[in-house]
Amino acid sequence: MEKVLHSQSFHNNLLKSLPSRVRDVIERRFGLKKKTRETLESIGKSYGVCRERVRQIEQAGLDIIKREIKKPVYQRIFRYFTNHLKKHGDLKREDLLLSQFSSPEAQNRALFWLTLGDPFLKFPETQDVYPLWTIDPKSVDFARQVISSFVEKFEKEKRLISEREALRIFKREFNEFNRTTLPVLSSYLEVSKEIEKNHEGLLGLKKWPEVSPRGIKDKAYLALKKAGHPLHFAEVAKIINELNIGISKPALPQTVHNELIRDPRFVLVGRGIYALREWGYIPGQVRDIIIKVLKEENRPLSRKEIIQKVLSQRLVKENTILLNLQNREYFLKDSQGRYILKEA
Repeated sequence: MEKVLHSQSFHNNLLKSLPSRVRDVIERRFGLKKKTRETLESIGKSYGVCRERVRQIEQAGLDIIKREIKKPVYQRIFRYFTNHLKKHGDLKREDLLLSQFSSPEAQNRALFWLTLGDPFLKFPETQDVYPLWTIDPKSVDFARQVISSFVEKFEKEKRLISEREALRIFKREFNEFNRTTLPVLSSYLEVSKEIEKNHEGLLGLKKWPEVSPRGIKDKAYLALKKAGHPLHFAEVAKIINELNIGISKPALPQTVHNELIRDPRFVLVGRGIYALREWGYIPGQVRDIIIKVLKEENRPLSRKEIIQKVLSQRLVKENTILLNLQNREYFLKDSQGRYILKEA
């Protein structure tokens, strides 16, 4: 099909019955000879007429062409697009539908044929969905229901899912459509502006940093999530560069350190070592952690108990914890050598 859409002679035969000015308007409006499509206004200026007059000329040309395309030689193009849309749930996002054609010229000609075909309807871009083409408006309504269901699920569970898991969820929640294939579900979700794949092909909400990381801080968050454990800021920088997600130049360790220390999502748990707050780590110095431990336990604790609990929050030496316990401004020992908080 791409070969047909590349063929200039194929389109010349279709347009040969048009008056020269009508043909020129059609070719310029749809970019049949150039990479770019021209506006009504720009064409009107070249002819010294208003944009409405250009629109009338364009429509007159399309009316003539629509009579010509009833010939079998042209109908195969419509069958191709019809079959392609049927395989994808009767709809497809416009840019993804056109991406199967390698050149801008072929993409322009594909749009030209979609515009001509009676079965094809274009749904314009909205706040929630990208522009798309369909052969059944009901499929668009259903796609919106599916999108809404997945957005709600993502908001509730706050986790990424694979396409295979998404298909299982879909079949469970919309069991009357249990024959739906992965390409169909993907086509539904792809039209959404809220749902997107990350660099690993997992689905989530576009606003999540795991899906669309913005800046060093989000990329650092993604690096730590991938590692699953605390890392030194130099190691975080290394992973960011290895992932190579939307960065024009390498992330420098010191830059990463400066960003991490200012972002509440990250907690400094050791010398240059950061963890995610969502993992249960709390901010503060070792002394602050000891105070929190004693308050939460609300009882005297032995040195061993305090060390064990603090080490679950901080990657420090035991001596560092013991030095902090010697601070009589905050901590005292009871008669059994256990530690308590000094009363204010």
